[in-house]
Amino acid sequence: MSDAIGTLAPAPLATGEAAAAPRIHTQDDVLHAEPGESLLETLERHGHRVEFQCRSGYCGACRTPLLAGKVHYPAAPLAFVSVGECLPCCCKPVGAIRLDIRKG
Repeated sequence: MSDAIGTLAPAPLATGEAAAAPRIHTQDDVLHAEPGESLLETLERHGHRVEFQCRSGYCGACRTPLLAGKVHYPAAPLAFVSVGECLPCCCKPVGAIRLDIRKG
């Protein structure tokens, strides 16, 4: 299993198979991220309703368990993010990730 931590370093350049749209595995589906969209935007586009307030990492309302994989934060969020969780409103998946979230 991956360390499931978020990173503030620049996102790695994708090559080969990794250049494909990142996959987001949820409890009920596999979603594909579009270039440039946040994890929250991907989830919303596929019908997931995630609680959020700020869409920029200030409040932490969207905190979601990140079971596997890594995410990238283009700008450092102000809300605290523990190992094993992410803020979908302001992060982007780096490759395939697995979230403990269900469509609802």
